[in-house]
Amino acid sequence: MSYRLGRFLGASGTYVLLGVMTLVTVFPFLWMVGTALKTQQEIFVYPPTLWPVELQWQNFVRVFETVPFLRFYVNSVVVTTVITAAQVVTSALAGYAFARIDFPFKNAVFVVFLATLIVPEQVTMLPLFLLVSRLGWIDTFQALTVPFLANAFAVFFLRQFFLTIPRELEEAARMDGAGRLRVLFQIVLPLARPALATIALFIFLGEWDTYLWPLIVTNSESMRTLPIGLRFFVEESGSQLHLMMAGAVMAVAPILLLFLMAQRQFIEGIAMTGSKG
Repeated sequence: MSYRLGRFLGASGTYVLLGVMTLVTVFPFLWMVGTALKTQQEIFVYPPTLWPVELQWQNFVRVFETVPFLRFYVNSVVVTTVITAAQVVTSALAGYAFARIDFPFKNAVFVVFLATLIVPEQVTMLPLFLLVSRLGWIDTFQALTVPFLANAFAVFFLRQFFLTIPRELEEAARMDGAGRLRVLFQIVLPLARPALATIALFIFLGEWDTYLWPLIVTNSESMRTLPIGLRFFVEESGSQLHLMMAGAVMAVAPILLLFLMAQRQFIEGIAMTGSKG
C-alpha cells in the first residue's frame, strides 16, 4: 500500500512540475498574443490584464500599413531559406567526408574545424564586414547570405549521426558499383532524415532571429529583415507596443508551424545523434 502511495505521489509531483514548467514557458507567448489584440491605452491599465476586453484584430492590418512589413517578411524568408538549404547541403557533404572518407590529417583538420566554434561571432564580424564592403555587397542579399553558407556545428552534428549508420549498408552498395555520392544521396541521407530535419530547424531558428549582422550590412528599408523591421515601431514619442506585438506574433508563426511539422523528426534526431564518437 505504501509503495503504491509513493508511486502515486511521485507521479503527481512529476505532473505538477511539468504543468508549472509548461505554464512558465507558454505564459510569455500568451502575453504577447494578448498584447497584440489590445489598444495602446489598454496595455498600460492597472492592474494589468492578460486578455483584452475587445479583440483588436485591426492591429495586424495596421502593421502592414505603418511599415513595409511584407517586404521585411519576404526578405527574412528568402535569406533564411537560402542559408538553411545551403548549410544543410554543405554540412551533409562535409559531415559525410569526416565520418567515412579517410584522407591525410583528417582528425587534425576536424579538430581545427571544431575550434572555430569557440571564436565569438563579434570577433569575426569586423573583418567579415570589411570583406563584404570591399566586394561591394553592402545592402545586398549576397551580404546577408554568402558569409553563412556553411556552419561548423552543423557539420559536427551530421558527422556524429552518420557514424551511427552501419558501414555494412554502404559497403554492400559499394560492392554493387555505387560511388560515394550515390551512396550518400540514396542510402545515407534517407536514413539521416531525422538529423537533417533537426539541424535544418536549428539553422532556421538561428537565422530567422538574427539582428546584428543584417543591421550592419543593410542601409535601405527594402533590404531590412523582420527583427530590424520590428524596431520601426519604436518612436521618439513612444513605442507602439500593440503593433510591435502584432508583428512579433506574425514573425513567430512560421517558427511554430515549422516545429509542429518537424517535431517527431526533431526529437528522433536529437535522441540518435552523438551515440557514437
